[in-house]
Amino acid sequence: MIFDNEALAGKRILVTGGGTGLGKAISEGLLRQGAEVYISGRREEILQEAVEALREFGPGRVHSRINDVRDPDAIQHMVDSIWEEGPLTGLINNAGANFVSPTKEISPRGYRAICSTIMDGSYYATTAVGKRWLAEGLPGSILSNLVTWVWTGSAYVVPAAMAKTAVHAMTMSLAVEWGGAGIRVNAMAPGPFPTEGAWDKLDPTGKGIGATDPSTVPLQRFGQMHELQNLVVFLMSDACNYLTGQTIAIDGAHHLAGNNTFAGLSSLSDQDWEDAREAIKNSVAKEKQQRTV
Repeated sequence: MIFDNEALAGKRILVTGGGTGLGKAISEGLLRQGAEVYISGRREEILQEAVEALREFGPGRVHSRINDVRDPDAIQHMVDSIWEEGPLTGLINNAGANFVSPTKEISPRGYRAICSTIMDGSYYATTAVGKRWLAEGLPGSILSNLVTWVWTGSAYVVPAAMAKTAVHAMTMSLAVEWGGAGIRVNAMAPGPFPTEGAWDKLDPTGKGIGATDPSTVPLQRFGQMHELQNLVVFLMSDACNYLTGQTIAIDGAHHLAGNNTFAGLSSLSDQDWEDAREAIKNSVAKEKQQRTV
């Protein structure tokens, strides 16, 4: 980490879905910089294992809450229980659900499971915490974990792309609505950061296709977890209090290198470029010969 280990001292941050994958890694980054962290999730055993592992980075500063983000009453109860120990200063909407599938094969139940976790859960958590801050006149920072599909869409993950785009819209909207109260609302859009569990559902073939293929990333590699942690710490710190309403991509320019661009030319050798220039030169010469005076 590039920050002072007290960069988040005094911060109290809730991370939904904080027991596994990116949520657990994010929580580790927060703890390393001095924050007090609450992680929530539906599975008690997984949460307890995460708490035990995370105590190494923040003894006495990591807590858990069993919670289903799809249930607004459960969210409210969780926020109330945390506030009994002191108000939060930050919320990270990380809980998610996704799998690759032809859209025609996704059942209504599967669609609802994904959308309710991502879209509804982010809204319920954001409003439960935000209402507390507004009522008490407290500032706060909200960060949602999105994807670059909010700008491009993506085949075969349509429910998740739809739900994440809705949270992207919420981010921009609430940044304006709550900005005057000192509440910042931002999002990040990670590219390929492999994690156990999520990767099994997004790359079930093991072939590294599309979003799970590092060769299609201009930086030619997957993201490293400390890079994501650095961005989270910056956004949740007091170092950027004028930054709000933004969704920041951290993907090695992956979403800018689609097949509809000339990004594939990066693989050309010097000789390939020499041949290309010669071909263009010949084409221009041919056009000149065909011109009529």
